[in-house]
Amino acid sequence: MRPNATLRDDIRDYWSARAASFDAAPGHGIATQTERVAWQRLLTRHLGIGHSRKAMDLACGTGEMAGVLCDLGYDVTALDWSEAMLDIACTKAIKSGREIAFRQADAEVTMEPDASHEVLLARHLVWTLVDPAAAFSEWRRILRPGGRLLIVDGDFVAAGWPSRLLHWIAGWMAPSSAPSQSRDLTEQHRSILERVHFKNGARAEAVAALLRSAGFTDIIVDRRLGSINRAIGRHAGILHGIKRQTQHRYAISAMRPFQ
Repeated sequence: MRPNATLRDDIRDYWSARAASFDAAPGHGIATQTERVAWQRLLTRHLGIGHSRKAMDLACGTGEMAGVLCDLGYDVTALDWSEAMLDIACTKAIKSGREIAFRQADAEVTMEPDASHEVLLARHLVWTLVDPAAAFSEWRRILRPGGRLLIVDGDFVAAGWPSRLLHWIAGWMAPSSAPSQSRDLTEQHRSILERVHFKNGARAEAVAALLRSAGFTDIIVDRRLGSINRAIGRHAGILHGIKRQTQHRYAISAMRPFQ
């Protein structure tokens, strides 16, 4: 086993190498206004409208969700450890006229002040965490009392037979138009997945239990992601949309208690 610092470096380098093609993969970039509205509805359901409240997008990638938060009226800071991802996210924000502050830092060790944000968002981050218990404690620390965390994630490892079958059918009928990974990147991804905490899949129940242990309360597991999946499916193809529906995907919201 390599030390955790090396694993975190590998994770950063992998996503930096993926940055240029990241948005082309279905579910990464927001491809249509219908999908954007579906994301807005999910965030509003759990976090409410911004009203200039301070929000942080953890591991923001190319800044898609930071843009959604900004459009909902939040005062947004977007954090990522990959300089390549941040460059793309910053360019998007400038072109769209969105005012978003960017920070380069590890989402597991944010270096943010105590109680500095009222909302935290983590999309497709938890499954890659090296030490989720420590990360959740860190996120609780930087949330204000009464602030909310929203996680959007899934088990992308232990796919059930319907998802595997649909993946095979989709590949046979219509190879993906998204850029394929090189052999080196595929091997790097496999190596990372073998070493992260959720190497066997990030199930909602396990994530919720760790949040509870970290001191979060009012934990809600929400699997009503159908409108997002359908919007992505209409753009990426019906089989991809059905595949998403069969996967273990979820949103989890949690609150930092006042005491």
